Amino acid sequence: MDEHQIYMKLSEEKHIPKSDILSLLRTYNCYHEGKNFQLRTREEGGELILEGLLNIYWGLYRPIRLQMFDDNERFCLNRSSAAPRSSFESNNNSQIRRTAPAGDEEGVQEEEDCPQLLRTRSDASFMRVQRRSNTHTAGDLQRLRTHRFSINGHFYNHKTSVFTPAFGSVTNVRVNSSMTTRHVLNLLLHKFRVENKCEEFVLYMVHESGERIRLRDDERPLVTRVLHGPCEKISKIFIKEADLGEEVTYDVAQYIKFEIPVLDSFVEKLKEEEEREITKLTKKYSALKSMIVHQLEGKAVTSDRV
Repeated sequence: MDEHQIYMKLSEEKHIPKSDILSLLRTYNCYHEGKNFQLRTREEGGELILEGLLNIYWGLYRPIRLQMFDDNERFCLNRSSAAPRSSFESNNNSQIRRTAPAGDEEGVQEEEDCPQLLRTRSDASFMRVQRRSNTHTAGDLQRLRTHRFSINGHFYNHKTSVFTPAFGSVTNVRVNSSMTTRHVLNLLLHKFRVENKCEEFVLYMVHESGERIRLRDDERPLVTRVLHGPCEKISKIFIKEADLGEEVTYDVAQYIKFEIPVLDSFVEKLKEEEEREITKLTKKYSALKSMIVHQLEGKAVTSDRV
């Protein structure tokens, strides 16, 4: 490592030249010009720090558990005309983008640093269903059961206190380049008041090709995002279950999009190539074995004569 070159840490073992990061950062901010996803820089103890919003996509297959009560839960005591939209609107605006479709980068509003996932609306809705269940028709009850208090495609089940993020939908957190994968995961789980432990989840960089690279615990996700470029149509950061996620290398990813018959033909060709290599190696070592045995027999005959 050049002593005169200034480096920025990607992980404990890998460092990136500061000049390379600044060059990539200019491209990154140019791509996000006029949006809230431009990154700011500052110097801290002689080290370059990047900070800003980082998009993370939900890739969970299991529901996650939420706290029944937030630490700083707010209650709406004013029952004026503005009351009906207080909890639900606040929930939508601070937690998940309200109008933009899942995966769309355009029109994202900057979120609060410490948003709350309020319970007021869900509790009230649940109590109304309980009180009026006798007056609803079967169709109405089925519709209410199916709806499960949807928040822009995300579902919260009040009775079981579980949250089901829509697969592929996006949220974001404010981070900086000194925060590791563990820090970012903890921040995301705290934002949604998730009871599950941080160790149950991992982050993956998922490429359009199908390649999936797990972000190590000591890796800096914001730096990784800058290194992979700003376009999320090419690569996205996903949160996944630690026991369900699996890395996919580039060599494997390039075959994923083929049809099954084509993949079967690839497997057959690989088997044939494997058999040829086995035959070649078997012949090679059989010939070496014969030569060694011949030499040993020759030495044995010579010693017997002596």
